[in-house]
Amino acid sequence: MNFYDLLLNKSKDVGIIKNVVGAVIVNDDKVLVLTRKSDDFMGGIDELPSGNLEPNESIYDALIREVKEETNLDVESVLSFINTFDYLSSSGKKARQYNFAIKVKNINNIILTEHDSYKWEPLSSIKNNPNITNEVKYTLEIYMFNNKK
Repeated sequence: MNFYDLLLNKSKDVGIIKNVVGAVIVNDDKVLVLTRKSDDFMGGIDELPSGNLEPNESIYDALIREVKEETNLDVESVLSFINTFDYLSSSGKKARQYNFAIKVKNINNIILTEHDSYKWEPLSSIKNNPNITNEVKYTLEIYMFNNKK
C-alpha cells in the first residue's frame, strides 16, 4: 500500500465521505491564495488551490488535475505532505483535505476558472489575513516550520 492509499484508508475508518486535495505553492516566500467567488460556499475566503477527488482517483492524480483546473499551472513535483484537516462540506458531508507542498513549472501563467481573484500572499502576513480560515493558517504554519531557512 502506498502513502496516498494509506491516507484514504485512514479517512474511511473515521467516516470521511468527501476527500479533497490542497496545494501549497510558494514563490519567494509568498504563497498562492485564491479568493472564492462571493456567491459560492464560503464565498470571499482566501484558500489554497484545492478540489475534490473523483471516484477511483488517487490523491496524487487529483492534486495534479486540480492545480491545473484551478490555476492553469502544471505540477513539476510534489515536495512534501503537510497535514490534513476535516470540515463539513456545503452538503453536510464529512470532508478531509490533504495538503501538500508542490513545485510548479511556471508561475507566470495563472488562469482562474473557479475563483474571483488570486494573490501571492507573503507567508509572514498569513496570520493577519482575516479571509484565511484557521485550518489553512495552521497548514501554512506547519509549512513554514518545516521550511525554515
